[in-house]
Amino acid sequence: MTYEGRGGSKCRRWVKKNLLAGLELPDFAALQPIAQAWVDTVANVRLHAATHQRPIERFAQEARSLGPLNPNGYELATISHVRATPTCRVALDTNHYSVPPHLAGRPLMLKAWPDRVCVYHAQQLVASHPRCFDRHRDIEDPDHVRQLQAQRASAREQRLMVQFLALSPRAAAYAQGLQTKRANPRGHIRRIVALAEIYGREALTRAIDDGLELQAFSAEYIANILAARQRRTPEPAALTLTRRADLLELDMPEPDLSVYDRHQGLDDAKPT
Repeated sequence: MTYEGRGGSKCRRWVKKNLLAGLELPDFAALQPIAQAWVDTVANVRLHAATHQRPIERFAQEARSLGPLNPNGYELATISHVRATPTCRVALDTNHYSVPPHLAGRPLMLKAWPDRVCVYHAQQLVASHPRCFDRHRDIEDPDHVRQLQAQRASAREQRLMVQFLALSPRAAAYAQGLQTKRANPRGHIRRIVALAEIYGREALTRAIDDGLELQAFSAEYIANILAARQRRTPEPAALTLTRRADLLELDMPEPDLSVYDRHQGLDDAKPT
C-alpha cells in the first residue's frame, strides 16, 4: 500500500485512528505482527471507498505488472552526521550514546532505527545501542568503559616511563634489569621516581649506577643506598692553624731545677 498525495494523507490518518488509537505496545518489535494481522484482516479485505474494490483483489490484478523487489532492501533509518564529544558520546534527541574512546572528537555517522542506534566511522560500524526514548539519559557500552580505562592506564604508564628514563643516561638499562628480575617492575619504577623527589636527581643517578654495577635491581636497594649516603658525615678537612696561639708557640717560664737539688741534699743527709 502506498500513501502519496492527499490520498496518502487520508490513509495515514485512517491507520492512526483504526490501528494505533488506544494501542499499547511493550516495544516497537511488537508492532510488526500486530500491523500484519490488521492488514490481513481489516485493511486489505474492506471495500475501498475510491476503487470500490477490496485492496487484496486489486493487488492481485496489479501484481502482474510489478517488478521484482530490491534484493538489498531499503534503508529505513534516520541518518545524521555527528561529532563525538570529548567524553566519547554522540547525541540523539536529548540522550547520549557512548562510542570507543579513540573516536573522541571525530566526525561520525549516526543511524537511528526505532529499536536501535548505530554509529559508523569510515563506513565501519563502531557502536550499537538499544534506542532509548526517555529523556536526558546516558547509554554506555561496558566495553567502551573498559577501553577508556585501559587507554588512561597506558597513558599513565607512558608518562611514568618518560620520567624514569629522564633520571639517568643508564635508566633504560636499569629498567631492563627490573623487567628481568622483578615480577612487578612498574611498581619498582614508580617508587624510584618518587625517591627522586626526595633525594634529588643527582643522588638517584649515582644510586642507579651502583645498582647496575652490583646487578641489584629493586626500589628497596635504591632507597637503602640513598638513605645511607644521606646519613654519612663529610670527611674532616686538613687542620689549618693561622694564629700564633693556635700554633702552640707559648711563652713559658724556665723550669726551677733547684727542687731536685734540695731533694738530693736530703737524701745525702740520711744515715746509712
